[in-house]
Formats: sequence, C-alpha cells, structure tokens
Amino acid sequence: MARIHVPDEAQGNPLGYVIGTYAPKVGGAGGAFATAVYQSSSLPLRVLEAARYRTAQINGCMVCQDMRAAAHVDPLLEQSGGDAAGSIVARGGDAPDEAFYAAVADWRGSDLFNARERLALEHAERFAEDPHGFAVDEAYWARLHAAFSDAEIVDLTLAIAAWVAMGRVTHILELDTVCMADMLAA
Repeated sequence: MARIHVPDEAQGNPLGYVIGTYAPKVGGAGGAFATAVYQSSSLPLRVLEAARYRTAQINGCMVCQDMRAAAHVDPLLEQSGGDAAGSIVARGGDAPDEAFYAAVADWRGSDLFNARERLALEHAERFAEDPHGFAVDEAYWARLHAAFSDAEIVDLTLAIAAWVAMGRVTHILELDTVCMADMLAA
C-alpha cells in the first residue's frame, strides 16, 4: 500500500500519479533523467541491463525488477514523449534472457557475464552499497579504465544514479506494486 494517497483511478500507474500530482517539477526532472539514460546512453544493452537490474535488486523496487528493457523501454519512451527510435533497445545488440536476470544476484559465481557486464554489475553494487570504499580502490579503477573509456564510465555512473534515485523513491513510497506491463497498459 502506497505511503501517500493514490486514488483508486490512479492505481494502474501510482508512480506517474504521485510524480505528476505531488512534485511535477522535481518528478519530471527525475523522469527526464531516466528517459535520457534509455534514449541516449552509448553503452550496450546488456551492460546497462546488468547495472540496472543489480541496482533494482539492491533498491528493492519491484517495478524495476519486473522491467525488461527489451520489452519495456521503447513503449515507456513512447508513452512519456521520448524518442524510441534512438533508444538503447532500438540501437540493437543482444538482449538479456531470463537466465541473465536470474544470475544477476549471484553474478560473481556465474559464467553468463562478459568482463564489461561484470564490471557494470560491480559498479552498480559498489555505487549503491559502498560509495566511500570504491572511490579509493585504485585496483578497481584500473580494471574499470581498462574496459571502459572515460565517457563510458561517466555514462554508466550517471545511469546508475538515475536508477538508484528513481528506484528508491518508487520503493520507499511503496509505489512499486504494479507490474511493468500493467503500467504500460494504464
């Protein structure tokens, strides 16, 4: 049950209602930030999905854990007035399968992820759980720089920031009770 009032007619998209009603400017900026990630990131879909899904697990957001970029990003962009033609999905690349998502929680023990996907998972995890510790871990930064350009590191870090922020808002206010497909239909 949402921690703030959401009328019955808005139960199909409680997050959209809350942002649009209670904090349209700030919520709109948060939505624009997330839209920019899905519309403009230069990173491969699987790299982004590894980081996004690990962030969703850490945040506890059920909507975020329900989301599958290959199925949901373009309709979400279209629904929010974004440009799906240049999205992270429309650019192509291998889409994660359900085995990929199932392995994310135990990514260190899985052989399903390539080196960049592993680093994206680690970056998301450390960003969300230990920002002070990884900031001074020179060995980690050397590995990250060996696999990603500076622009890609900034891109990945900003994407994770968007997901941490919006996923935690959604989960903390208990607006994550509606499945992604239901939200798209609303």
